[in-house]
Amino acid sequence: MGNAVYYIPIATTILSAGFAWIVFQRWRERRQSTHLMWWAIGIFVYGLGTFAEGFTALFGWHESIFKLWYIVGALLGGAPLAQGTVYLLLPKKLATRLAIGFVTAASICAVLVLLTPVNPALADNHKLAGDVMDWSWVRMLTPFLNLYAFIFLVGGAAYSAFKFHESQNNRRMVANIFIAVGALLPGIGGSFTVFGFTEVLYVTEFVGIILIYIGYRYSVTGRVTPALEPQMATA
Repeated sequence: MGNAVYYIPIATTILSAGFAWIVFQRWRERRQSTHLMWWAIGIFVYGLGTFAEGFTALFGWHESIFKLWYIVGALLGGAPLAQGTVYLLLPKKLATRLAIGFVTAASICAVLVLLTPVNPALADNHKLAGDVMDWSWVRMLTPFLNLYAFIFLVGGAAYSAFKFHESQNNRRMVANIFIAVGALLPGIGGSFTVFGFTEVLYVTEFVGIILIYIGYRYSVTGRVTPALEPQMATA
């Protein structure tokens, strides 16, 4: 309770909520920009995952919070954000087909997570881990969605940075570098949880969402702080 690092996921949740609202408002202005809708969903989901982590760290382990975390954090992770990038990089019809496949697969996996019995005796009272699930085979489905997220979110941002470098669009290149690094950090932090260093994940998630926000803002306006004038640049 006294460990200040336990409050970092709550800070991440607050930042994610504000960021999601900014992107949602921009999507409302540009209804044809499907990628903005997915980004808003993805950032909101990101915040739900860190909310579950913060709640558990501060108040202890609960089965319902664990299953919320496993679905939105361990299972979905950055996949909804990645789906937004899919709409930017691929033809809309193909992106929509991939979205249908992604939603179908994620829904099936989420139902399996909700159905699987858990063993509270295996839980760490202030940390979240999937080893409490009795149907251990359900955890084997998670890497597929995580791979989808990695390829299109991290890989997509890195590819975009390279293409913008070729076209000498330095602003967009830098923006995508920020997004790629920010998207990669939670995955790096997640690898530390295997060795019991969950606090590293809290820090990398916090820094990650800040870097993604900086990349988004820089891509839209060419500056990190919100502009006072209407934002006319495309994102």
